[in-house]
Amino acid sequence: MAKFEISTDKRGEFRFNLKAGNGQTILASEGYKARASCLNGIESVRKNSQDDSKFERLVSKSGQPYFNLKATNGQIIGNSEMYSSESGMENGIASVKKNAPEAEVVE
Repeated sequence: MAKFEISTDKRGEFRFNLKAGNGQTILASEGYKARASCLNGIESVRKNSQDDSKFERLVSKSGQPYFNLKATNGQIIGNSEMYSSESGMENGIASVKKNAPEAEVVE
């Protein structure tokens, strides 16, 4: 089952990773100073992941496709790994859409 894993980084900021049922990270967040803000970020992912227009499809300088998920206000709430192909990136987006709404939150 998919899950949002909350962790604390070296700077003491809260971050979440959305992991698919196979344990692979499909979306990673920025750092949040407060746990409550991190939880709000998770709720924003749940909501915005159902709107395809919120996914910004990009290509890195090295030519690898990746995506950002944006909130209604245009702020990035999560970013993907680098993919080796555009179809891989689209599969990643489909996985976020499928898994985010029902994913449990674990710490």
